[in-house]
Amino acid sequence: MAALTGMSEVSTVSRSDVSAYPSVALSAEAAPFTPLRMDGWQLGSSSDAEKQFSRCASKLRGLRGDSAQLREELNILFDQLLSENYNKTFDPTINIRPEGVCSLLKHASSLVPLSQEHLVIKFCQLIHHLLNQLKVIMDEHTLDILVKYTTSALKVCSTWTHSDVLLALSTIVYGNGPQCHQHLSNLLREDGVLLQYSSPSQSNMELRRVALNCMANICLRIPGQPPLDDQYRSVYFSVFLKTLQSPKPPDTDELFYCMVVQAALKGLQCCLSGGKWKFGGGEDLGSVLALLKRLMFQGAPGVSVEWPAVLYPATLPQYEGLPASKSAEPEKPAERPKDAALPGKTSGNKKRKSRGKGKKTSAEDSRGDDGEEDDKVSAPQKGGGREGGRGNMESFSKPSALSLYPSWKKNSSDSEFSDPEGNAQCKLRLYHARVRQGALHCLLAVVKSIEKRTLYSFWSSFIPDSPIGGLPPLTLLTIILKDLSPKVRACALQVLSAMLDGSRQFLAVAEDTASPRTSYTPFSFSLATAVRELHRALSLALLAETSPQTLTQVIKCVAYLVANAPYHRLRPGLLSPLWKQMRPYVRHRDANVRVSVLTLYGALVTTQAPLPEVRLLLQQPEGSTSSGLLTPQDSALSWRQRDGVSSPSRTPGSLSQWGSCTRSPRAPHTPGEEESSPPWLLQLCVSLVTQPREDQSDSEGAGTGGVSLEPSPVRLEALQVMSHLVRGYFSLVQTCLRDIGQVSARCLRESDPSIQLHGTKLLEELGTGIIQQYRTENKVPESSRVPMSQVVLFWSEVLSGPLNAALQNEQHPTLQTSACETLSSILPQAFAQLPDKTQLMCITMLLGLTYSENYLVKTAAVRALGVYILFPCLREDVMFVADTANTILAALEDRSPNVRAKAAWSLGNLTDTLIVNMESVGVDFQEELSDMLLLKMLQAATRASDDKDRVKSNAVRALGNLLHFLRRSQMTRSAFQRPLEDAVRSLVKTVQSEATMKVRWNACCALGNAFRNPSLPLDSAPWSRDAFSALCNVVTSCKNFKVRIKSAAALAVPSDRSFYGDVKRFSCVWRSLATALENSEDTNDFLEYRYSASLRHTLSHALLHLLSISQSLDMPALGSSLSGNEGRGIREHLMKYVRAEEGGGEGGGGTEGGEGAQGEKDTGDSFTPQQRIGGLQQTLIRLKGLEAAGEEERGREEVVDFLEDLLKTCE
Repeated sequence: MAALTGMSEVSTVSRSDVSAYPSVALSAEAAPFTPLRMDGWQLGSSSDAEKQFSRCASKLRGLRGDSAQLREELNILFDQLLSENYNKTFDPTINIRPEGVCSLLKHASSLVPLSQEHLVIKFCQLIHHLLNQLKVIMDEHTLDILVKYTTSALKVCSTWTHSDVLLALSTIVYGNGPQCHQHLSNLLREDGVLLQYSSPSQSNMELRRVALNCMANICLRIPGQPPLDDQYRSVYFSVFLKTLQSPKPPDTDELFYCMVVQAALKGLQCCLSGGKWKFGGGEDLGSVLALLKRLMFQGAPGVSVEWPAVLYPATLPQYEGLPASKSAEPEKPAERPKDAALPGKTSGNKKRKSRGKGKKTSAEDSRGDDGEEDDKVSAPQKGGGREGGRGNMESFSKPSALSLYPSWKKNSSDSEFSDPEGNAQCKLRLYHARVRQGALHCLLAVVKSIEKRTLYSFWSSFIPDSPIGGLPPLTLLTIILKDLSPKVRACALQVLSAMLDGSRQFLAVAEDTASPRTSYTPFSFSLATAVRELHRALSLALLAETSPQTLTQVIKCVAYLVANAPYHRLRPGLLSPLWKQMRPYVRHRDANVRVSVLTLYGALVTTQAPLPEVRLLLQQPEGSTSSGLLTPQDSALSWRQRDGVSSPSRTPGSLSQWGSCTRSPRAPHTPGEEESSPPWLLQLCVSLVTQPREDQSDSEGAGTGGVSLEPSPVRLEALQVMSHLVRGYFSLVQTCLRDIGQVSARCLRESDPSIQLHGTKLLEELGTGIIQQYRTENKVPESSRVPMSQVVLFWSEVLSGPLNAALQNEQHPTLQTSACETLSSILPQAFAQLPDKTQLMCITMLLGLTYSENYLVKTAAVRALGVYILFPCLREDVMFVADTANTILAALEDRSPNVRAKAAWSLGNLTDTLIVNMESVGVDFQEELSDMLLLKMLQAATRASDDKDRVKSNAVRALGNLLHFLRRSQMTRSAFQRPLEDAVRSLVKTVQSEATMKVRWNACCALGNAFRNPSLPLDSAPWSRDAFSALCNVVTSCKNFKVRIKSAAALAVPSDRSFYGDVKRFSCVWRSLATALENSEDTNDFLEYRYSASLRHTLSHALLHLLSISQSLDMPALGSSLSGNEGRGIREHLMKYVRAEEGGGEGGGGTEGGEGAQGEKDTGDSFTPQQRIGGLQQTLIRLKGLEAAGEEERGREEVVDFLEDLLKTCE
């Protein structure tokens, strides 16, 4: 139409100016007409469209309502505007300003009276045409005017106009629902047009569909805009739900009904998207899920079951077993078509050529509709009619071997319909497929909007939890394996992926390593069966899928399954077939498939790493697992093959160098161990990153004669897989340490910042793997570690390579950040052996980057300094300690909370270093460190303890270390006295606060650490009473047992009786510890109960410590406590402690770097039973030698009797 209008505009052009075109006979086979670009003129060019719009707009603005020829002129102008194609996909150069469109529509609305219904229709069509094609974002004034106009037209004009008016209204309100709140109350009245036309009693399906589409566009939420008010969303939700639940009217065409259902599904999806479930309780959710499950199979051949109205949540997966089998009973009498016994031919990947494409209705072009083209693939095979469909779906009721093969791969041989009837059937199948697709989109929105715990109660309704046998249930796997449309299958895979995403905690219960009991099926075994069924079904889908887009979704879905399933609790054997099955797909033509395959391999080497089954797969030599695994797509997959080699044919030229990998000394291994070459997966990833493609047939733009590497997404994913492989299976790849380092260096030399970033990430993983090997607690034999000489050589090459350029690349702060993290992953022992200039370069670079304007770079640099301050070769360097301290103090004042959090962590590490130096170097180091610097650190840490919790948790750690480090000469100075008191009171405040338990845990540790300083005036300082009181309160009342443990340990730190103050304070500490011991099992939280043994252990140690330092004045209180019922309870717990019948360890509460590591030795875990008995005997001897009289003597005797009885029981 645009072309016809354009001819009238070109009438002024001379014929000599137009070149002659060769005449072409009109025929169906003729190529479509394509206008040729000419100098100065192009038919349908952007200038034509813009000129036409500008000319018509200027004419329209010149019209007045009292003009005699107004009607005719408006008709002509509307026709001319409607005839133009403004779609930017047709011509991206079209540039019509939204202000011009809004001005034109506002003025036109004032010229078109509602009495001229034909003009009203044309104007509504113009509104839809301009707003839909130009994607205009209207201002509020224009929106208000057009909404008022169309709503008035719905009230005044005849019914026959309402379809076009509603179409215009749906285009106007598209994504503008919240801005139309002043009109929504009128639109949603009981007698309103929208509710009237959307009612199930409405016989006009077109009006019903457009009304539902208008309501859906009102509910649609544009990203960045507020959602529609909940009261209106609830009304619309009820309308959509009622529409979908109502049966099809008896005399309604199936196609029109499908269009109505599509509009309702679209509206339901808009209501559900972008927020949490707000539409009633479990009953309403069950109704929606039951409805969507029915529509998931709308029009699916052979599915004729009685669907339940509500799905109820199940506590066990087999809860719905009976309803599922009951609903499948009506399938039994289904008649078998005569020709269904003949197996159809596999269709492969051929698409049936459409005989004719029906015109879309105007509403299908409506803004907000899916706008997807006819799904040619969903019309499966020539002549695939209803009877043939029943034959395809017969596998639903026949658990035969043939039924495992997806039905959409089958084909019927001959057509049973004439061409018109066949086209109608194809169109009906297409509309049914769109309904199923819409239902799955809604289900995806439901899955994302409800809580995971609620979702898992409906798990068995959509995922089978029993192996094949009997009537298979209708689930998502049924659609994935049997649906005819690849788009529907892809949607089902997206829903399944969303259900699996984040399900690790739910699936962690699954276990089938032991044989199940015959009397009942445990829930853990049912979950394990569901995981195995998912593996089986998705494996079949991998074999049969030919659509690259759907195949990508299948592989991604498998990756979600692998990432969340607990394979260490399942029988081995699930991952090996999957590993082998994926091998051919790394050579797939489609780059998206190759990326998804690498994502899956990344999940395989990440899940519960190191997993024994995956380790064995990685150790298998290349080519040993690929036999017998040809898939139907091998002809398409083998584009990388050369000379019949099935594995990636890059290996001869590029991977021969891997045989010369420098090996670390190994312990003797059996001949069966395959360690002669790196893992095949590592070789594959290296080749994908570094080697050119051997076939330039990718759609990503093959090179024109030059060497072209893999597309960037493939290379990035390969680098990520390498990082996962290094992190989880470092011992298998450490022989190629230098080679992997060279790959990273090559990435850093490239111009793509993403490739550079992943190169630095890979270096960081290598450094972290080396550090893990050298950690004492990991107990890796020296013969299995990377030799120190190789580590030093590796980092020498890295630090002399392109990493320096990445550290200085200010244009890409993320790259700088990753490079800083790489510097912090250097092994401390190797750093000490690097050349002095290299060490100086690292330190200077990090100190300089802490002044970066980008907070990410500053955060990484401050953290790296916090790592370096722990290096043995640097921590005794007073100048480096001072420089680092000043840098950290500056970072603690940064406005970014991330920078402050890392600065506090680094300050905690620095103060840890001070304590280590104090114990190893002695007073010399304390004297060399500036008093002013210590004062600044103390004041900064005190201020940081009032910051956010993530800053506070490390600030209190630093305070504890600093209070431990200070000397008596410093504490007596007036400059230190007030900051010292503020620091202690800050710790006391934190212990008593409502902060997170980790913060309070660290504060208790810090007080215990401070109590270790013998110069601290605990006996006389006014703040000491508050410190002991806070710890006594926490040890008896805190709900978190780990905080109680640390407070008890802190109370047992002072080594002399005088530090506890007077008798009253000492008795208070004793009573608090005794009460805490008596109540050590009182908790309603099972997670806390597991720490009760450790709590009793620490409390018993603290009580015995108080007895060992007690004096005569303390005896009356101790004697009264140890006599009677309370004493018997204490005696039982102390007996278990002395006999070491209860363990005393408990997990740390710190974060990165082990912030809370200090204080673990406070629990007395290192004492053996003999040492504890020896200490008890020494305490008894000391107490017998105390001089006492009166009440003190009676108390001393009671304590002595208690200890003697305890010793007799323990010896």
